[in-house]
Amino acid sequence: MKTITRLKDMDKIENSLAGDTGVCIVGCGTCATMCRTGGQEQVASMKRSLQALGKVLTGTLVVPTACDELSPQAVRDHKHAFDDADAVLAMTCAFGVQTLASTLMRPVIPALDTLFLGKEQAVGSYSEICMQCGECVLEDTAGICPVTACHKGLLNGPCGGTNKGKCEIGNDTDCAWAMIYNRLQAMGRLDRMRKYQPPKNYQAVSKPGKVQIPLQGSEAQ
Repeated sequence: MKTITRLKDMDKIENSLAGDTGVCIVGCGTCATMCRTGGQEQVASMKRSLQALGKVLTGTLVVPTACDELSPQAVRDHKHAFDDADAVLAMTCAFGVQTLASTLMRPVIPALDTLFLGKEQAVGSYSEICMQCGECVLEDTAGICPVTACHKGLLNGPCGGTNKGKCEIGNDTDCAWAMIYNRLQAMGRLDRMRKYQPPKNYQAVSKPGKVQIPLQGSEAQ
């Protein structure tokens, strides 16, 4: 499962970099590369676009994984490129942007919009898998998440808009609850679908999200 991103309009990127001449571009070798929004090819293309706008590129790099400890290490390894930059353009997910911003005393500008956690269904086609809501019901829905797969996020069966297994929003979108029903039926577990789910608690994950996981076993010693 990867963080799915989309390139911002170039006008927005240009506006965010207004007043900044020296720019260092940072891409991500994991999720953004998979989405074709921040890999080597996209970073090279962005470099050409910024140069056409009169920007001076102090450096370009693609960090293996922008959202972990590799980002601070990359900052140290490319110190001069970052020191000479007025701003850093991050072709990474929002997590990568925040990781870089916590390490640098430079403006870190997001070049991408972070959309959701998901997977690639076909080349360039991505589907949301999990919204990290804090209340997982997959044990009763055959591993299909109704919160993300259903357009209305219904927890107790399909609405009146379902038609022959398709959702009323159109675009030949499958009804999440039709998929859940078919899979549960194939497994002989339709009784799970008849279990009532209480109204969703949208405060199951506090904002900003912080949690302390109790240590167990040898970790607690």
